[in-house]
Amino acid sequence: MVSPSSLLSEEQFQCAICLDVFTDPVSIPCGHNFCKACIKGYWDSTDLCQCPLCNKIFHRRPESDVNRTLKGVAEHFKGLRVRDREDSAAEPGEVVCDVCTGRKRKARKSCLICLTSYCDTHLEHHQIAPALKRHQLIDPVKNLEDKVCKKHNKLLKLFCRTDQTCVCQFCSETDHKAHNSIPLEEECDQRKAQLGKTEAKVKQMIQEHLQKVKEIKHSVDLSKRHTEMDIFGKVQVFTALVHSIERFQAELIGVIDQKQEAVDRWGEGLVKELEQEITELKRISSELGQLSHTEDHLQLLQSSPSWCLSVKTKNWSEISVQSHLRMGYMKRAVSQLEDKLMSKVKRFHNEMENELRTLCEAKTKKIQQYAMDVTLDPDTAHPELILSVDGKQVRCGDQSQNFLRNPKRFTYTYSVLGKEGFSSGKSYFEVQVKGKTEWDLGVATESINRQGWLPLSPEDGLWTFGLDTDNDYMPNDPKVHYYLKKKPQKVGVFVDYEEGRVSIYDVDATARSHICSFTGYKFTEKLYPYFHCGYPDGKRNVAPLVISPVSHMTGPVLGV
Repeated sequence: MVSPSSLLSEEQFQCAICLDVFTDPVSIPCGHNFCKACIKGYWDSTDLCQCPLCNKIFHRRPESDVNRTLKGVAEHFKGLRVRDREDSAAEPGEVVCDVCTGRKRKARKSCLICLTSYCDTHLEHHQIAPALKRHQLIDPVKNLEDKVCKKHNKLLKLFCRTDQTCVCQFCSETDHKAHNSIPLEEECDQRKAQLGKTEAKVKQMIQEHLQKVKEIKHSVDLSKRHTEMDIFGKVQVFTALVHSIERFQAELIGVIDQKQEAVDRWGEGLVKELEQEITELKRISSELGQLSHTEDHLQLLQSSPSWCLSVKTKNWSEISVQSHLRMGYMKRAVSQLEDKLMSKVKRFHNEMENELRTLCEAKTKKIQQYAMDVTLDPDTAHPELILSVDGKQVRCGDQSQNFLRNPKRFTYTYSVLGKEGFSSGKSYFEVQVKGKTEWDLGVATESINRQGWLPLSPEDGLWTFGLDTDNDYMPNDPKVHYYLKKKPQKVGVFVDYEEGRVSIYDVDATARSHICSFTGYKFTEKLYPYFHCGYPDGKRNVAPLVISPVSHMTGPVLGV
């Protein structure tokens, strides 16, 4: 479609004073046209009444009547120009004119000299002005400055493989003459082919990752189901135990009630029998009283022979012995029920203890995958500590060694750190403490005070568990609860940096168990394995702390 601006020039309808399309145009006697307000303002500002273009002088100011025909044509041109601008507005993704203000129009050409893109209207100067006609115009290009050689103002059409950069034709004939330069299209085709291969690999990796996510989720779901089944089974065991206890309780109460009822019946019979004998004895006592006060000698002598004989009753002295025998029988019955119940509770306790031991072994196997290779750092060791050549053992010496003063070295406590620290993830190591009478193991921050006395707490940057000189095991935080089945021979230390947890384990083959955990901390600096040998005590405490190799377990690990 031919735009109105291509048929009518804006200069034809432009006021020479305001340089815009006429508004209320007037014609003066010399034939030139101006906006009514523009020519009036011009004449008001000068002493001479003359034409601004041809400088013709008028001795009398001409009448300023609006040229209605020219006004109609000018207004029609304004409408066409507005509609032309609206019709040529740039669509999303198209190159826009760099000169347009407000609504941007679609660019028709880009100038390699001006480094600017122009629409039809703003391109007219390049088509009219002689100096601008010599500029090189190309089809519109986005980000023109990035696609033009800064040195030669030419399009970058070649790619120099030697220098791995885009060049123009002049560059390839001068600075890059001896280099391997090819057209951008050819290099792009090869790059696209490489990108296609890379994209295929990335897609394959995505699929592999998605499959791995699916497998992990499946493993987690499977573990969750197994856990739910385990919980259900343990709840059933506990429920059965509770029912057994309730049954034994009811049985025990029943036996006791039955025995008591028998005692009650037995007692009631004896009391009834005693009451009968008491009544009979009262009757005899009454008759004897009457005879003893009678004045009839014949009657007394005739009746007394039968009363002179001893009154016979049941021997009640044996009744208390029989009662004790009955209570002893009841106690034996209760004791038998108690023994039966305690036997079952003990069996259940053993089963639970074995189950917990199995769970702890599984937990230990899981954390062993995070084992780190710990080597003792001699620069941090107390001067009286003796380290093995391989840095895997440390023991107390009997005299101070001549070391240079080192701010990293412990000077008051018989301690040493590992060389390797960590500031993320999970870490685990094991240490043999067999034969030691005093020791502490754990982790310490890099900034721990190495020139002062222990004890230090977690707030000071130290998390440990150990044995003191009073033969007491304890963590260095009294708020942390711990559990020991037996004296540990080998200790495992596990750290989850992100979770803020330090856990201590008894990893001896005969007694795998969790000892204690420090939880809820936020680690902000590097942590190092910490070893405290205790203090030399003659021939006691001479055994070394030995860093033990960790056996890595195989199989999937779902979490720690």
